[in-house]
Amino acid sequence: MVISSVVAAPRVESLSSSGIQSIPKEYVRPQEELTSIGDVFEEEKKKDGPQVPTIDLKEIDSKDQVVREKCREQLKQAAVDWGVMHLVNHGISDDLMENVKKAGKAFFELPIEEKERHANDQASGNVQGYGSKLANNASGQLEWEDYFFHLVYPEDKRDLSIWPKTPADYTEVTSEYARQLRSLATKILSILSVGLGLEEGRLEKEVGGMEELMLQMKINYYPKCPQPELALGVEAHTDVSALTFILHNMVPGLQLFYQGKWVTAKCVPNSIVMHIGDTIEILSNGKYKSILHRGLVNKEKVRISWAVFCEPPKEKIILKPLPETVSETEPPLFPPRTFHQHIQHKLFRKTQDALLNKKV
Repeated sequence: MVISSVVAAPRVESLSSSGIQSIPKEYVRPQEELTSIGDVFEEEKKKDGPQVPTIDLKEIDSKDQVVREKCREQLKQAAVDWGVMHLVNHGISDDLMENVKKAGKAFFELPIEEKERHANDQASGNVQGYGSKLANNASGQLEWEDYFFHLVYPEDKRDLSIWPKTPADYTEVTSEYARQLRSLATKILSILSVGLGLEEGRLEKEVGGMEELMLQMKINYYPKCPQPELALGVEAHTDVSALTFILHNMVPGLQLFYQGKWVTAKCVPNSIVMHIGDTIEILSNGKYKSILHRGLVNKEKVRISWAVFCEPPKEKIILKPLPETVSETEPPLFPPRTFHQHIQHKLFRKTQDALLNKKV
C-alpha cells in the first residue's frame, strides 16, 4: 500500500466540532461577497420582495383539459421567470422522502473514520464517494461543506461498491427514490418541451433519453459554522445539469440571484426544489433560465440537502439551441458544445466576476 505524502485538507465537520471560534482564512469569502451574506434565519422570515414560486403538480395529469393546462402553464412560467421552484404534490410519497433523508443523515452521523472508508480520490478524477471541496474554485476559496456523491440512475451504471452499507436500508430507499425521480423528470421534460412548441418527448431525447440521462446524487452536509457571515456552504454558481431536484432537512440556506438581489428560498414542507440547469437553458436558447444560486451556513443548525443532478452523457450529444428555438430575431445565444466541453468552459473561463454577472 502506497501512502501519499499529500495531506488532505481536514473535513469541514472536523473543523466545526473542534471548538474553533474563527474559521481558517481559506474559507473566508472575498470582501465584495461579504456585504451580501446575512443571517439566513432572518432572511427566510422576510415576507416582502419576490418569493420562489411553489408549483402544485396535483392536477398535472387532470382529465379536465383546462385544469391540466393551467397547472402546466404555471410550471412553464416558473421555468421562464425563475428557473427554480418548489414542487408540491409531485407524486413521491412523504414516507419515501423521509426515509431517504434519514438514511443520508445516518451516514453523516457515523464517525469520520467510518466515512473516510468511502473517501473519493479527486486527484485521480474519481469524484464518487465522500469528500470535501479541495480544488480551487472560481474564487480560490473553500466551501463550508462535506458531501457524498454517487451515480444513482440508470441502475446498470451504478457502482454499488462505494454506496454506504450503513444504514442498512440506504441502498434500498435511495434506489427507489431515484427510480421515482426519473419518472418525474420525464414528466417535467415533457411539459417543458410542449412549452417550447415541441413534441412531448423531444427534450428528453435531446438529453439522452432513458438509457443515457444520468442521475447523480450529491448529499451536501453543512456543519455549524462559528462565523457564518464570512463563509458560504456553496459559492454562487449555475447547475450544468438538465434538471436538478433537491430535498433538504428544513434548515434554510438556498439563495437565488433574482432581479439583481439574493432571495432566500423558504422551507416548504414535503416539497422538492427543482432547478432548470444550463443544459435546458442552452437547448431552449435561453427561454428557460438556469438561475445563479448559492448556499448560506449558520452557527445553530446543521443543514443537509440531497441534490440529484439529471445530466446528459458527457460526449455523445452536442448541446446547442434547438432549431425551433432560433429565428432571425432570436439568434443562437450559445455555441455548440458537448456536455463535457461545457463543464470545462465553466471551470476554466468563469471568474467570480463572470459568475456574479451571469455570463456564460
